[in-house]
Amino acid sequence: MTSSLVSIHPDAKIGKNVQIEPFTTIYADVEIGDDTWIGPNVTIMNGARIGKSCKIFPGAVISAVPQDLKFSGEETTTEIGDFTTIRECVTINRGTVDRMTTSVGKNTLIMAYTHIAHDCIVGNNCVIANAVNMGGHVVIDDYAVIGGMSAIHQFVHIGMHAMVSGGSLVRKDVPPFVKAGREPLSYAGINSIGLKRRGYTSEQINQIQDVYRLLYLSKLNTSKALERIDSEIDGSEERNSIVGFIQKANRGIMRGYTSED
Repeated sequence: MTSSLVSIHPDAKIGKNVQIEPFTTIYADVEIGDDTWIGPNVTIMNGARIGKSCKIFPGAVISAVPQDLKFSGEETTTEIGDFTTIRECVTINRGTVDRMTTSVGKNTLIMAYTHIAHDCIVGNNCVIANAVNMGGHVVIDDYAVIGGMSAIHQFVHIGMHAMVSGGSLVRKDVPPFVKAGREPLSYAGINSIGLKRRGYTSEQINQIQDVYRLLYLSKLNTSKALERIDSEIDGSEERNSIVGFIQKANRGIMRGYTSED
């Protein structure tokens, strides 16, 4: 820890080898794991639970109260996983009675000026680029990549290994393994390069492509496409995760590509 220029409440729980730069404020109900670096002019408010070896850059505000008129002062948290980096001027609000927490997973990069609203869940190994804005209750699964300046509607779910183009307006759920782009947001193929980098085999990638050909390119409605997927494509972890995601998509999934747009 550095100098008397920081304001750390005596009840805050600070791990070993934590470096806290000048003009940072840390409230009472805060826990920070070992080997974390907190830059200057950071504000860490009540309910923050920050893991080990994190990096939090200047101007970030972690665990401020939700921007939700229904919030009534309940004791909730913001949880940040180990090895996660939070860049300049990121704001992460703590949870409400809905989920009681807002959470960001391990080894995730949250770039500058991103806002993560109350009750959002961001997974492990995600990349959230500059100035992404998330409404409340958003869920982003592991290894997703969200392009800069995207706006994500409340309650939207983005699947694992999905890649969303910069500047997107995300109003519907984005299934796993896909690329999403254009306006309105549409299927743009599968994230094959990302999947190869993460160790997926050609057979797995080909099967994912077969699933999405039926879902998005066959001109079938969603229920008929799911019937065809069930009858024509062998069960696998990837196939089952796609089908399960779609069946639980309360907001509906993003549209397929059409050449008429």
